Amino acid sequence: MIEERGAPAPAGGEPSLLNPTLLACIVTAALAGLLFGFDTAVISGTTEGLRARFHLDDFWLGVTVSSALWGTLAGALLAGLPGDRFGSRDTLRVLALFYVVGGIGCALAWSWSSLVLFRVIAGLAVGGSSVLAPVYIAEVAPPSRRGGLVASFQFMVIFGILAAYVSNAIIAAQHFGPDDWRWKFGVTAVPAAIFLLLLLRIPNSPRWLVGKGRETEASAAFAQLGMDQARARSEIDAVRAGLGASVGGGEALSWRRHRKPILLAFMVAAFNQLSGINALLYYLNDIFAKAGGSLSPDVQAIIIGVVNAIFTMVGMLLIDRLGRRTLLLIGSAGMATCLVLAGLAMSAWLPNWMLLPALIGFIAFFAPSTGAVIWVYISEVFPTAVRGRGSAIGASTHWCFDAVIAAVFPSIAALSVSLPFFFFAAMMALQFVVVLAYFPETRGVPLEEMERTLGTRK
Repeated sequence: MIEERGAPAPAGGEPSLLNPTLLACIVTAALAGLLFGFDTAVISGTTEGLRARFHLDDFWLGVTVSSALWGTLAGALLAGLPGDRFGSRDTLRVLALFYVVGGIGCALAWSWSSLVLFRVIAGLAVGGSSVLAPVYIAEVAPPSRRGGLVASFQFMVIFGILAAYVSNAIIAAQHFGPDDWRWKFGVTAVPAAIFLLLLLRIPNSPRWLVGKGRETEASAAFAQLGMDQARARSEIDAVRAGLGASVGGGEALSWRRHRKPILLAFMVAAFNQLSGINALLYYLNDIFAKAGGSLSPDVQAIIIGVVNAIFTMVGMLLIDRLGRRTLLLIGSAGMATCLVLAGLAMSAWLPNWMLLPALIGFIAFFAPSTGAVIWVYISEVFPTAVRGRGSAIGASTHWCFDAVIAAVFPSIAALSVSLPFFFFAAMMALQFVVVLAYFPETRGVPLEEMERTLGTRK
């Protein structure tokens, strides 16, 4: 395999992205990202309706919004083991059913507790798919295109967020009344059903099959993905060599051996949420309502969603050119600056109209940096035998920080609307220092050689 420099053509024997099966695999797994984004962001358009329907104060609104995130945390923690045992594809099929049940259940919720229950079920699906969909893409993608293809998952997350904002605005315009939040939740079941149907048509990851000692099936899967026989044999040999004695069995995820990838996954995930991205997206309508301005909160939220989608595509184009580490450094500096400006606008040190451009700038730096890098990095740094469980550490860290921040954000913002922005800015300054000092570059490194790159090979 050839380590890339810049944006090279695929190495000899690498499958073409025009191969129908490979394309179907990438699109299907990336669709999990759309559901991830839609299910997490749809709550932003329901907060006022939920306040009125269930008589929620700031504290209980925070509990309601974060309920799905605790399910997401559980899903991320639990998905790694079945993912390693039964394969990412088959586990994603179960999670697709959870998406459908969660969406329909929220639409039909008869009490606050039933709503929370179904939000937790949807959260289990979001958490599990955030672990396994990037893993599946990383394992089927050509090494020279792996960064951009795994980042397509993040693009679909962003597209899902934008779709949620647009869907919320369209439903609100229909004047369904105080229970329009039911329609906003219920529509999520439609893409979930499509996701389930598509999962029935893609193969297992050939690398996972090699890990289970099913090399004949792995060879057939590589052929389906468009890899020639010689290259497939070479890939199988490389995966087997990387797995060593764990082929056909299991390998423990060990702090002694896997300390560096564990720390890298933890830090990239924690800093992703300490940027404040999800807290700002969940409460975007409330933030814009407090700041005032001539544009409605729904319109401003859609603007933010469009910017997020555009700059995530920029990240997809740059991640295999500039590399993961460079993007993180640029993004950290830019986000810190924009968050300070947003905090000054919220505290009236700057005009309130500055809030929208400051948040646009924040998103423009977030999307191609930590937004695009997180799922790529987490899916790359662990060995094949423990990739599912290792990725679960990164994903569960992401969702744990997300749930805590989402739960406390309304109460802290009620005390000081600018304080959260200054805190998030400080965290991005810290991220710059940590990435500069500790993070290695992983672009173009074949998965089977990542252990040598990180110094974790036995």
